[in-house]
Amino acid sequence: MTKAIIAGNWKMNTSLEEGLSLILGMKDRLEQFGNITPVICPPFTSLVTMANLLKESNIALAAQNMHYESHGAFTGEISPSMLSELCQYVILGHSERREFFSENDHIVNKKILAAIESGLKPILCVGEDLATREGGGATDYVKNQITAALKNVKDIHQVVIAYEPIWAIGTGQSATEELAQEMMSSIRDTVTSLYSKNTSGNVPLLYGGSVNPSNIGQYMTQEDIDGALVGGASLSSDSFTEIVSIAARNGN
Repeated sequence: MTKAIIAGNWKMNTSLEEGLSLILGMKDRLEQFGNITPVICPPFTSLVTMANLLKESNIALAAQNMHYESHGAFTGEISPSMLSELCQYVILGHSERREFFSENDHIVNKKILAAIESGLKPILCVGEDLATREGGGATDYVKNQITAALKNVKDIHQVVIAYEPIWAIGTGQSATEELAQEMMSSIRDTVTSLYSKNTSGNVPLLYGGSVNPSNIGQYMTQEDIDGALVGGASLSSDSFTEIVSIAARNGN
């Protein structure tokens, strides 16, 4: 790995004006960190504005979702080709999409394939709920999610994998760095089994789940954690910038 990735998922927050104010509050500061790739994930409505603003920047842009078809009668949807004109990354398989919009592994796989074909880098989200964790099935559950999502994916170098335990998303209850590393090591092994050891070492693995300035340093010192997918803390320019700064100092 050459650069860690710190991605800020704004989810369904910020108007165009609020988003512009947020990015302007941290753009200059984020550009100072040469060993980090900051990724901003605003709502669809802000993508064009953000793309123009970040055109000459080292800050990358991501969409929060997309459809797997390139065009057609899919009212309200956004295609990969529409996004590839604006973004470098796209979040796919987020637990909120799976839970609230009934996206299963098959749909996520179709989206992954479509994203890569269009030149986008998917940030594949995986993670278990609390019942699965307490039942001892977390490792197998995440392994199955990854295996299904990467079916027929040949160019794994385009994929980023974000481990987000559902029980830690937006709850303030983050996984310990030891637990996160244990799962990341298992994810690395899964990618190795699907591709090769050489290949798996070049797939960025991000931790997500109540990441904040107080815990990012602990995560970034772990062997198999290459960055973070940040939720609520990315809605503050000071907080997100601090997370990136700490990650830059503590990256392995």
